[in-house]
Amino acid sequence: MELLLAIAVGFLYAAGIYMILRRSFVKLIIGLALISHGANLLIFAAGGLKRGHPSLIPEGEEQLVGEFSDPLPPALILTAVVISFAILAFTIVLVKRTYQEVGTDDLDAMRTTDR
Repeated sequence: MELLLAIAVGFLYAAGIYMILRRSFVKLIIGLALISHGANLLIFAAGGLKRGHPSLIPEGEEQLVGEFSDPLPPALILTAVVISFAILAFTIVLVKRTYQEVGTDDLDAMRTTDR
């Protein structure tokens, strides 16, 4: 399962970087979303995958014993989802305003404008 997640993370990063390097703002936004999803999967895979071993302390115990999953990666992923949503929302607003001012979403055409 870890190999499948590693391949998925690599694919998401590669597709995200490819989309960011395109000349369109819309593709840049899609690339940012793909990279953020890849980062979330990377954090999830780094935490380790253990089925049927929740990170809950049994009743009457003082600490976790035996094999259990790490509770930190899901918390980090939740934080990363909120941050990536905020970054994407800001980027979308910035792109919309830039398109209204310049009239194009082509990055090469924006370099030659005198506005």
